[in-house]
Order: sequence, then C-alpha cells, then structure tokens
Amino acid sequence: MTREEAWDLLTQYNKEPFHLEHAQTVENTMKYFAWKLGYGDEEELWGIAGLLHDLDFEQFPQEHCIKEQEIMRENGVDERIIHAAASHGYGLTVDIKPEHEMEKVLYAVDELTGLIGAVVLMRPSKSVQDLELKSVKKKFKTKSFAAGCSRDVIEKGAEMLGWSLDDLIQQTLDALKTFQD
Repeated sequence: MTREEAWDLLTQYNKEPFHLEHAQTVENTMKYFAWKLGYGDEEELWGIAGLLHDLDFEQFPQEHCIKEQEIMRENGVDERIIHAAASHGYGLTVDIKPEHEMEKVLYAVDELTGLIGAVVLMRPSKSVQDLELKSVKKKFKTKSFAAGCSRDVIEKGAEMLGWSLDDLIQQTLDALKTFQD
C-alpha cells in the first residue's frame, strides 16, 4: 500500500480535521523514529502504520482497534501495519500486545503527541519549536490537563521501549520539531 492509498482509505472513514491532523502527526513521528532507530528502509511502512492507527475511531469508537483490522484486511493492508495499528489499543480495547519496536513506538507516541499538542496550544508562541522537556513534564504531572491523554499508556510505552519517560518525551519533541512549527 502506498502512502496515497493509505490516505484515501483514511479519508473514507475520517472527515474531522482534528483526526486527520492527528493521523499525519503520528505518521511523521513514526517516520522520524524509523530513521532514528535504524529502520530507515521501512520508513514508509512505519509512517503508514501511524497514518492508519485510528482508522476506525471516528466512525466506530466503540470498536476502536477492532473494526480497523477488518477494514484494513478488506483493503489489502500489510499485516504488519494491521498488527501495529491494533496493538496501539493494547489493554484498552484489545489484547494485542505491541511486540515489534514499531508497535511499541506507536503505542507510546500516540497519546504523547496528543499531550504535547495540547501543551503547544497553551503556549504564547503556539509552536513546538520553543517547547522544552520541563514544560511537557509539568503538564504531564497535572492530571486534569489534557485528561483524555493517558499518562499510564505513555509510561507503559516508555517502559516497553526500555526508555525513561524523559527520554521518550524528549525524543518525541525532537521528532515533532522536524515537521511542525
């Protein structure tokens, strides 16, 4: 599946600008990590996994990470992408555990990019470029801030990767700074 085909599939099931923007943010973050972690030859695969990870969320929120597997299989999506997308709901909507490094990164950065995006909106600059780790950590500790972003999932994701929380946050900030204002 090409990126263009993945985008066409995504936009069949998602119309909300917020969901489409989130999909692209996770896509680009995944591509960054593919290169950073030595999977540059799989950059497109990692990106498509990020792009399609919430394929079913807008239309089938009660079947999130379940319905998308069916949709993806019907559309000939690579099983590695299907497993990665489904596993980002591990412990929440499915029992499919992230196993490959790509899946662990997706699990960790999905919620984290949402939290960082909320922090950016609160900043005078409205930019990730001048955002520092300490600012994200402060908001991370405030449970009422961006309450829909699961801190537990972010922490479990860092643990799965064998990284400290600070390292995960900093690397995700570094990723976002490569493609966002």
